Amino acid sequence: MKAWWRHPIGVLMWLVLALAAWPAQAQVEARLDRNPIDLGDTVALTVQSTGAASAPDLTPLMQDFELLDQSSGRSFEMINGASASRVTYQITLRPRREGNLVIPALQVGKQRTAPIALTVRPAPPVATRAGNADVFLETEVDDATPYVQQSVGVVLRLFYGVPLVSGELDLDAPDGAVLQKIGDDVQGSREINGRRYNLIERRFLLVPERSGTVTLPAPRFNGRGAGGWFDDLVGNGRRELRVAGAPRALVVRAQPPGAPQPWLPLRDLRVRYVGAPTAARVGEAATLVVEGVAEGATRAQLPEMPVPSVPGAQVFAEPIQYDETFTGGTPQVKWTQRYAVVPDRPGRLMVSGLGIPWWDVAASAAKTARLPDLPLQVAAGAPAPAATVPGAAPATLIGPAGNGRALAGDGVWPWLAVAFAVLWLITLVWALQRRRAPATAPAHDGAARTAPAPRHALPDLKRALDTGSLDEVGEVLRGMASPPAADLDELVRRLQPPAQRDAVEQLRRARWADGDGSAARGALRTAFADGPRWHEEVTPPRAPLPPLYPPA
Repeated sequence: MKAWWRHPIGVLMWLVLALAAWPAQAQVEARLDRNPIDLGDTVALTVQSTGAASAPDLTPLMQDFELLDQSSGRSFEMINGASASRVTYQITLRPRREGNLVIPALQVGKQRTAPIALTVRPAPPVATRAGNADVFLETEVDDATPYVQQSVGVVLRLFYGVPLVSGELDLDAPDGAVLQKIGDDVQGSREINGRRYNLIERRFLLVPERSGTVTLPAPRFNGRGAGGWFDDLVGNGRRELRVAGAPRALVVRAQPPGAPQPWLPLRDLRVRYVGAPTAARVGEAATLVVEGVAEGATRAQLPEMPVPSVPGAQVFAEPIQYDETFTGGTPQVKWTQRYAVVPDRPGRLMVSGLGIPWWDVAASAAKTARLPDLPLQVAAGAPAPAATVPGAAPATLIGPAGNGRALAGDGVWPWLAVAFAVLWLITLVWALQRRRAPATAPAHDGAARTAPAPRHALPDLKRALDTGSLDEVGEVLRGMASPPAADLDELVRRLQPPAQRDAVEQLRRARWADGDGSAARGALRTAFADGPRWHEEVTPPRAPLPPLYPPA
């Protein structure tokens, strides 16, 4: 078998794969599930690595933290049209001391995470922990003096020092506010007064609807715990556990006069470009990606994001992608917005930076999160191919008399006739030898005429539908054709099932108009569950012998 480097096609495929994988360089990031915490609490450190297979080196953590538990998982996603693996490591940490600690930079392969500051508060006095009780409750709010319609994070903690068999944890909504449970319960442990307690954290979102005093009712827990040996003798080994916490009073401030509208009270708001093109071409879309993080808000409270104004270009906005989390007891929402900028003239264009007004609840001041203007150099579009008349006859040189005679003399034609006769004999001999050749020869000829393999397969499409953008979904669909489709119009023409053509049309509307991106993804998943089906191209049968005279 010949070595792969002797085949030009193999070398080209390796180069293409290497170039496709080039943008997916290893990237690592680290984050904490809450911050600050009390001494004795545990905190979960999550390290995510894209493109690196090495586990993080946890040795730097051991100076200030106890490592209690570790777990890992792997997932796949599309990055710039290429498939990349993402590995997630989660480590449960318990601080050894109070104060301002730092999660040091961790080595992951050839990359390093950024340091993270962690505030560890002193352990609350034992008197507030119901002495040495087997079960007690604690309620924490992230802002005791919020504004009207401000999102307030509420954390309800259940501490239990005995095994629980069953139980119900309740917290009623207060008058004048909306209370909503957020996410799943978080489990941990904490040492209090020399005793180890298990704990369950339940997180809520509280939104005051009026100013004044709003009282959060006392939480309640009703359950059963596993008893000791005496309970086994006199009963069924279980005992009732009933406990109530303390109510919390909040002083709600009214909306200040002259505050920016729409009213958006937040702890912090940050926006940035994560994909900013510097060059474009007339008639072709350039993708602009904006990312924002709002601390102290949920998705429902965010206003409609503005569309950049670009004189000399059309701008289309894709549906926004949201990610809601709880960080340090405070709700946080992160969003990603993609814009397609289609210039209609060459030259230098300016994409105006977006501005989002908001109210800083900590500083009690109006602020604006603003992006800088983005220059865009636009080149002229590709010229259209010149139209040609099919079958046009070559020009004939006309003599002075206008009789259309060729300039060559008549004596050339006998020699041409002899040459054609010799060529005919050579063709006949070649055909007879070809007929006697082994039957394996046509197979090589057929292999040389085989169409190139598609650039993308069905697993690539499924990953793009799950984690990629709408642009990446369209790129994968076009790459599943052989040869790849130039655009979505050609893709629709080559697809056979009406359901697949309709799903691609929904994708087009979601990208360029006011279509629903989620509905388009669902339609594509259903229509392409078994892969695309193409119109069959009718190939004329090959003649057993080449033509005697080539066509004119």
